[in-house]
Amino acid sequence: MSTSATSSVASPVAQQQRVAVLGGGPGGYEAALVAAQLGADVTVVERDGLGGSTVLTDVVPSKTLIATAELMATVGGATELGVRFPGGPTSDTEPAGAVSVDLGRVHQRVKSLAFAQSTDIRARLEKEGVKVLNGSGRLDGPQALVVTDGEDAGARVEADVVLLSTGSRPRTLPDAQPDGERILTWKQVYDVEELPEHLVVVGSGVTGAEFASAYDALGAHVTLVSSRDRVLPGEDADAAEVLEEVFRRRGMNVVSRSRAESVVRHGDSVVVTLSDGRTVEGSHCLVAVGSVPNTQDIGLQEAGVWTSESGHVDVDKVSRTSARGVYAAGDCTGVFPLASVAAMQGRIAMWHALGDTVAPLKLRSVASTVFTSPEIATVGWTQAQIDSGEAQGEIVKLPLSTNARAKMLGIHDGFVKLFCRTGSGTVIGGVVVAPRASELIFPVTLAVEKRLNVDDVAHAFSVYPSLSGSLAEAARQLHVMAD
Repeated sequence: MSTSATSSVASPVAQQQRVAVLGGGPGGYEAALVAAQLGADVTVVERDGLGGSTVLTDVVPSKTLIATAELMATVGGATELGVRFPGGPTSDTEPAGAVSVDLGRVHQRVKSLAFAQSTDIRARLEKEGVKVLNGSGRLDGPQALVVTDGEDAGARVEADVVLLSTGSRPRTLPDAQPDGERILTWKQVYDVEELPEHLVVVGSGVTGAEFASAYDALGAHVTLVSSRDRVLPGEDADAAEVLEEVFRRRGMNVVSRSRAESVVRHGDSVVVTLSDGRTVEGSHCLVAVGSVPNTQDIGLQEAGVWTSESGHVDVDKVSRTSARGVYAAGDCTGVFPLASVAAMQGRIAMWHALGDTVAPLKLRSVASTVFTSPEIATVGWTQAQIDSGEAQGEIVKLPLSTNARAKMLGIHDGFVKLFCRTGSGTVIGGVVVAPRASELIFPVTLAVEKRLNVDDVAHAFSVYPSLSGSLAEAARQLHVMAD
């Protein structure tokens, strides 16, 4: 299979195919690019802007905000490295205060970058000959899309292949309805001009933890309300424990085992009422309690597309739905709510639909990151699965506190954890908790994807001093255990 962007050779079958894509997020626009490369006539219908919520209101904006927060956190620890700022503290016992954030400018930059990324995606699609229609759309049977509103309302797109990539939206609580000013979803935070004095974050999953970490670093007082016994209940338990420890040490108020029943605004404040009757008062509240797929009223049932009880589109490992010729990708499928997975689902769908070489989606080698401070990155099998006997594996965990580079950088929290198959020593997973864990997880992902042995990892040279050196050390220790 040729995947070169400069290839001009298209499949003779694909040249005659018409592809319609509903939704211009990562799953949609990546599918469109693959289909165009294979010679199809491609039309994308998008309501809000190319890139979808990933680019406009979710991943790109939140990670841009987090980048500023990360810099603030780094500056906050600079005194330990001997750095002093004009007007700042002159000793470790004095309060910080030399650096502050202009949230209005931060959000202006967030929106500017999101718009620029969306514009770049549109330009790339147009360069490849993809037609873009602006507006909402719905299926009209399994082989057509109709634009129901917006600039191109009334347009009808006949297709041999349809891809649904409609994404998701923030879930809200019946008694915690967002107003866009004091009670917010993660799509609305970028309209707040002043740093919240006291932000109450409801929900301690990935989104809640990321925003709690970011606003804490930016200087807001943060209360994180978790309905579970710890933050990040779906992540590695050791990693979650480190993060919660860091949160509490930095002054964040973490309220565990407490479900929010309601959020009510009173002028310039909000009151969050918990299920046990306690209340938390703050200046703003961010509701981060999951998401809902955008699959309502888009003609799924009429077209024969099955959905789960949660409303997610049922797909197989090559992104096919129950309706012939209809595929789906991204958050609307509920497979794995990551932009990288959505993009791969979209590509796989087009490779399969248009007769190119394709391999089914493999979730076991998908790396994911929680962009808190420190970051948490994981790939492959988990320790919980090994502990339960679902997977047979050996585990080595090394704290970063003993790593020479970590000491130089003033890093006190975090670890690397590597898992290998019992007996064979094949790397089956890992966890990294550290600054830039999203980068450090890549060699582990390669090892999992290519089924490398711990000896393969151990025998590769690592830079000294480096944080990645701890991965090599973990592999060396697993060699002994694997024997």
